[in-house]
Amino acid sequence: MRPLAFPFLLALLAAPSAGPARADPSPAPSDVLARAKDAAGGNAWNGVRTMRQKGTLATSGLAGSGESYTDLVHGRYMDRFSLGPASGAEGFDGKTAWSMDSSRQVREESGGDTRLGAVDEAFRRSVAYWFPERARSTATLRSAREGDRSLFVLTITPEGGRPFDMWIDANTYLVDRFVEKMALETRTTFLSDYRAVGGIKLPFRSRSTNGEAKYDQLVEVTDVALNELMGDAMFAMPAPPPPDFAIAGGKTSTAVPLALVNNHIYIEAKLNGQGPFRLLCDTGGANIVTPEVAKKIGLRTEGALQGRGVGEKSEDIGLARVETVAVGDATVRDQVFAVYPMGQLSDVEGLSVDGLIGYEVFKRFVVEVNYGSSQLVLMLPSAFRYQGKGIAVPFQFNNHIPQVEGALDGLPGKFDIDTGSRSSVDLLGPFVVQHDLRKKYATTSVLVTGWGVGGPARSYVTRARELRLGEVVVRDPVLLLSAQEKGAFSDPYVAGNVGGGVLRRFNVTFDYGAKRMYLEPNANDRVADSFDRSGMWINAGNPGFAVVDVLAGGPADAAGIRAGDRIVAVDGVDASRMSLSETRELLRTRKPGAEVRLVVEASGKRREVILVLRELA
Repeated sequence: MRPLAFPFLLALLAAPSAGPARADPSPAPSDVLARAKDAAGGNAWNGVRTMRQKGTLATSGLAGSGESYTDLVHGRYMDRFSLGPASGAEGFDGKTAWSMDSSRQVREESGGDTRLGAVDEAFRRSVAYWFPERARSTATLRSAREGDRSLFVLTITPEGGRPFDMWIDANTYLVDRFVEKMALETRTTFLSDYRAVGGIKLPFRSRSTNGEAKYDQLVEVTDVALNELMGDAMFAMPAPPPPDFAIAGGKTSTAVPLALVNNHIYIEAKLNGQGPFRLLCDTGGANIVTPEVAKKIGLRTEGALQGRGVGEKSEDIGLARVETVAVGDATVRDQVFAVYPMGQLSDVEGLSVDGLIGYEVFKRFVVEVNYGSSQLVLMLPSAFRYQGKGIAVPFQFNNHIPQVEGALDGLPGKFDIDTGSRSSVDLLGPFVVQHDLRKKYATTSVLVTGWGVGGPARSYVTRARELRLGEVVVRDPVLLLSAQEKGAFSDPYVAGNVGGGVLRRFNVTFDYGAKRMYLEPNANDRVADSFDRSGMWINAGNPGFAVVDVLAGGPADAAGIRAGDRIVAVDGVDASRMSLSETRELLRTRKPGAEVRLVVEASGKRREVILVLRELA
């Protein structure tokens, strides 16, 4: 799984025109930019050093306010927002991009594509397309038409950033929009309602969209001030907040049992003193509860934000505040939770799931995931000193997710560390295509291999020789080559996702404050990594197990099993007496060549089949 995002609605600077003008037949990019600057106030921009903007925000059924501060000369910015129950800030001090969440936890943003996005944003905010001495860039120009409108489209690539498009009306020279292709979506920000402020003109309205109108983000500027004094502290990453967490009884650590189901970690926690509730524990995951839990503990839900996961669809996510989250003797106060129905995940997991916790707990405590003894240990950072025999692996944050520099069979890349994934290693679609890995690993058949927010994930199954995470080497891991074109596995800035299939080989200690994890091999490290040997994906069904997908030419296909069938008995045992996880384990760990007798139901008729297991990776 991947974590959920609450992006700030940025009021981007643009270049509106004072009046109509006629476009040159074949202008150069510099000519178009010069005329846009003249139309927006010309030399008046030379004296603008800082800008403060305040305004109202609206998106996905939520309303709020925000303010932004920009140092145009040095390309620094800081934004704050309050939107329903959520609030936060983000900024860039010229070198470091950072963010602050609703509970004022601060994080340096250095993984994934965040650095590229911050460089682009600083370039636009400093209007460096008019002042090339502020930041280097390259630009190309083309023309476009929309109905009876003609527009110039400048594709600008700042040094250290990524390309974005700046659209300018060819008749009025208003800057109409910015378009930027990000990791998981292309975002377009339309600009309008231009007004004069201190000799320059600015857009007082913007609409940012990824193409799904119900999630559009609207900004209405209500106040602008130029050339206010802004010191370095305005843009610097804030200091950590006062502790909003504790361990009862003056203890420095607390341990709770963990259940490993389908390579997922489950723990019990209390919310607002009620429960316990069964929560999936995900290193990079947002806080989530189901609507049923929200109703039971009396939460007030607001909004319908867009949530994304490994599936290709997005889901509507409401927000609510939880006063206390208790894990063992540890408590975290005043947390924002997403409210999201997880019934489909319960079918996928074969057990009821009440919600999810992860990043907010891992950010506050040092967390040991002891796969060997089936315990989760939370430790106060102030008292933590690692004394184990594990290897330290440094990481950066890709949004909420720890991200490690690594390599797979000699190919270097950035790998997210994700306890919310059941897989060993998922390689993301763009990385697979870039290195032609389907050909390299000679794999041609695709199958459902995972499930999350947005539905199923499909991949090609194979095996790698070696995965390196820092100085740690993992031999012969099962490798899934993602076939996803949307969702979290379509990110071009990440090589892969390392999940429970690899992590369970170690006792893993996460120190988010030091941006370091420790990997200490346990008894699982001596067990060869294996993948399902049946060639089908099954979920919980009624009755039995529902066959969701069948690998073409695989063992299940050869046995005549089809998607839509139901398995009602396994080796003479009624499926109602077996858990989904133990059935999957049986199909994964029995030796190749072993026969499994299944009773399969389809269209009200039952038949017995013999499934001969085979190695698929």
